[in-house]
Amino acid sequence: MSEEFLINFTPQETRVALLLQGIVQELHIERTNGRGIVGNVYLGRVVRVLPGMQSAFIDVGLERTAFLHVGDIWGEKSGSGNDGPRPIERILSEGQQLMVQVLKDPIGTKGARLSTQISIAGRLLVYLPQEKHIGISQRIEDEASREQLRERIQQLLPEEAGGYIARTVAETASDAELATDIAYLRRLWSEIRHRSTGALAPVMLHHDLTLAQRVLRDLVTHDTSRVQIDSRENFQKLSAFAHEYMPQLAPLLAHYTGERPLFDLNGVEDEIQRALARRVDLKSGGYLIMDQTEAMTTIDVNTGGFVGLRNFDDTIFKTNLEAAQTIARQLRLRNLGGIIVVDFIDMESAEHRNAVLTEFNKALARDHTRITVNGFTALGLVEMTRKRTRESLAHVLCEPCPTCGGRGEIKTARTMAYEILRELLREARQFDAREFRLLAAPAVIDLFLDEESQAMAMLSDFIGKPVSLHAEPSYTQEQFDIVLL
Repeated sequence: MSEEFLINFTPQETRVALLLQGIVQELHIERTNGRGIVGNVYLGRVVRVLPGMQSAFIDVGLERTAFLHVGDIWGEKSGSGNDGPRPIERILSEGQQLMVQVLKDPIGTKGARLSTQISIAGRLLVYLPQEKHIGISQRIEDEASREQLRERIQQLLPEEAGGYIARTVAETASDAELATDIAYLRRLWSEIRHRSTGALAPVMLHHDLTLAQRVLRDLVTHDTSRVQIDSRENFQKLSAFAHEYMPQLAPLLAHYTGERPLFDLNGVEDEIQRALARRVDLKSGGYLIMDQTEAMTTIDVNTGGFVGLRNFDDTIFKTNLEAAQTIARQLRLRNLGGIIVVDFIDMESAEHRNAVLTEFNKALARDHTRITVNGFTALGLVEMTRKRTRESLAHVLCEPCPTCGGRGEIKTARTMAYEILRELLREARQFDAREFRLLAAPAVIDLFLDEESQAMAMLSDFIGKPVSLHAEPSYTQEQFDIVLL
C-alpha cells in the first residue's frame, strides 16, 4: 500500500501527517518552544540518590530534574553478579557528573527518564559505543539473513568500533551505505565525547534530529511514494540532509507550491479536529466513545444507528470488526499510550471473538510503537498497552477546561441556584448586613426570576434582609459572588 508524508512548516511548529491511501493514519507535532528531547545526550549532575526507590534525580538543565533508575545504568541491567544489580547508593553519589541520554520526554508531572547507556541512531544502524556486540532487528526474521547481515557489518567495522544494532532497512542496504552510516555515527560520537571533555554539568552534549529529519530517518520506507514539504527553505534543508545521509530518499522529496494550504487540501485539518473529539463515528452507523484519563484510556464500542441486515449477532460482529480497524488508527492518530481498555460489544460466539481479536492485532501491526494485547478478559474487555514515549495529541493541543476543571461537565443552573440559597443562609447567620447582592451567570439569575422566585422570596423573608439580583454575562455557570451591603 502506497503511503505519503505531508510536512507543514511554520516558524512556531512543524506538523507531519502520514497518509495511507489518502486517509490520515498518524500525526506528529513539534513546537519550536517545546521540542521533544528523547535521544538528547547530556552531562548531568546527581542531585539526590533515593535508596528506597533505587533511583536518582539528575539535573540536566531542564525545568524538572530527570529520573534515573538503577536498571537504566549501563552495566547494571543484568546485574553485577548472582545477586542482581548493585544498590544505587554504591554506584552514584550526590554531586557526581555522568553522561546520560533521555529515554522518555517529561510527561505531565513526571520528569524525563534517563539512561547511562548511550545509543545514537542512524538511518541503517544504531551505534552503542559502550557495547561490543552486533544485534539485528527482530523484524528481520530469517536466521540466514540475520547472520549474513551480521557478518557484513563485522567486516566493515574498524577495531574497537563499539556495538551496533542493524535496523530493518539495513537488510537491503549496500556495503557502501552501511560504511557511510558507520562513519557518520562514529564521527558523531567523537564530537559528543569532545564536548564532554572539561565541561561542567548540567550541559547538553547532543541534540537529536528535528521532527522532519527523524521522519526521513525513521519512518520513510520503500512503501513511501512521496514526501511533500510546503516550505522552500525547509525543502532545501531536508534535501541537503537526505543527499548527505540517505541519498536514496532524495527523489521522494517534493516542494508543494499550491495556493491552498497543504493540510487543508488533504483534509488533515478536519482530521485533527475529529481526533480531539470524544465520539468517533463508524461508517456503519456505530460509534466509539474514547475517554483519556491520567492512568488509562477507555474505549467503548456502540452499535448506534446500525441495525444490520440479517440478525443481531451479525450486526454486533460487523460493528466490532469495523471498530477494531478504527481503534487501531485512532491510537496512532491520537498517540494514546499506557494502559488501554477496549469494551467491544458483547459477543456470544467464541468464533466471532477470535475473529475480532485477529482483526484487531492485524490492524495494530501497522503501528511503529511497541504494543502488547492480552486478549479478552472474563468481563469481555480487551486489555492492552501501548508504549508511551511522548504526549498525546490532546495533551499537546489542548488544556483542561477552566470552567469545568477537566470534568467535561458543569453543574446545572438549578444546582447552582440551590447552592446559592444555602450560601446566602450561611452568610446571613455570620454577618449582619443591610442587604445582600447576588452576582451570578444570566442562566442562574433567570431561574431566580422565574421558577425559583418563590424560593428566593421565602429565603429573604426568613433572614429578614433583601436580596438583589445582578446578572454577570462574563461569569461561568458555576461562578457567583455574594456582596454584603
